[in-house]
Amino acid sequence: MSSETTLAGMTAVELRSAYKAGTLSPVEVHDTLQDVIESREGTLNALWHRDPLASRVAAKSSEQRWREGRPAGPVDGIPITLKENIARAGIPMPSGTAGVEAVIPDRDAPVTARVVESGGVVLGSTVMPDWGMLSSGVSSLHGVTRSPWDPRWTTGGSSSGAGAAAAAGYGPLHVGTDIGGSIRLPGTWLGLATLKPSAGRIPLDAPYLGRCAGPMTRTVADSALLMSVLARPDDRDWTSLPAESIAWEDLGLDVRGLRVGLHLDAGCGGAVEEDIQRSVRGVAELFAEAGADVETLDPFMTPDLLDAVDLFWRVRSWNDFSALSSEQQAAVLPYVAAWCAPGADVTGRRVLECYQQVMQMQARAVAATLPFDIVLSPVAPVAAFAAEQPMPYPDNGKGMQHIGFTVPYNMSGQPAATVNCGFTDDGRPIGVQLSGRRFDDLGVLRAAAWYEQHRPAAATPSWPAVPSQAQP
Repeated sequence: MSSETTLAGMTAVELRSAYKAGTLSPVEVHDTLQDVIESREGTLNALWHRDPLASRVAAKSSEQRWREGRPAGPVDGIPITLKENIARAGIPMPSGTAGVEAVIPDRDAPVTARVVESGGVVLGSTVMPDWGMLSSGVSSLHGVTRSPWDPRWTTGGSSSGAGAAAAAGYGPLHVGTDIGGSIRLPGTWLGLATLKPSAGRIPLDAPYLGRCAGPMTRTVADSALLMSVLARPDDRDWTSLPAESIAWEDLGLDVRGLRVGLHLDAGCGGAVEEDIQRSVRGVAELFAEAGADVETLDPFMTPDLLDAVDLFWRVRSWNDFSALSSEQQAAVLPYVAAWCAPGADVTGRRVLECYQQVMQMQARAVAATLPFDIVLSPVAPVAAFAAEQPMPYPDNGKGMQHIGFTVPYNMSGQPAATVNCGFTDDGRPIGVQLSGRRFDDLGVLRAAAWYEQHRPAAATPSWPAVPSQAQP
């Protein structure tokens, strides 16, 4: 194994220990990862904005701090990427679409500010599909983003570039955003450890119903490390939670007596593929063998609830689309333009009904999962599909039929993590979703870490992901 591959596969926890011991420097790591990016980016297409000279300056400053024994914070010197819709002062934010003139922010978002304050070395901004409204890496501006496991496969989305960068070894830490599954869907289709945190846990500069930012990493411990930085308060987000002392590094868990729900039927959307069901059942069996109390959780979603949130989003996106000139509209991805078009004629009364159904979804999710400490489920009903395909179910009217397991936790504000739990016969990763009670982000990470440590070798990815390493 080459030194380049070794460094590309190292975790943030490992890098931090090496910096402290003086066996690696942030500059050495930075320069090696630039070589990794150069060798893979032409195929993967994960990055929107990249400035190797600026990131090397940041790495050099970190190197000096480590030499002096005064690191700025938990991620000092550790390479990280930020999704393009997370503001970085002076860096254009086109939201993945060729149909808009990109906003250029004059200040960093809370996420960016916390990373920079902690000494993180930002390698670049990662791509996303048009307005983040696709669960793939297809963008009218960026083209197609591809899986490091196999470039024929999707990355998932909308945090497509972040997911590809994480799996490909562009550093260990990446930040995505999620409004219906946009962190966790790349998580399952790329074999990653991710967390959609509790609503308000990570401050945003543009809060919106269901929206959050969160870590996309290759190990649960790295997600926890990044949470220790991102979860700090910021007064700019009026929806953020108050400051709380959370022992993010304490991931130990005794699962004996843990109340675990097994949720294999979302009650809406597409049917869960057999190998995904089998893999998730295997996770539940492992918990049960270790002493957890595992019970079936019946469906609490309905097709009407899923259709309501879909229509609510169509109206929102139509408002954005209709404000564009005809030339700009023509530049938007045709699939997204066609998807949001039905939002043009929706009455205010119907929009309010959709909102009320979203609130019903919130109430149902909280009530149904309350008896359990952790709920295990598929992340999506299908495995990774073709990279050029905008959605798992591309037919008209079925655009959101894959988010029945993920979107309820956006609306309820509950934390939900993903960990790889298997592979299809042709090597496509399969993730399990572990959700918990509102605000119990640490409990969810502990359960995810426990499974990660006890999962079978056959369910454990090799990093960085490359096509030759696809599992049999």
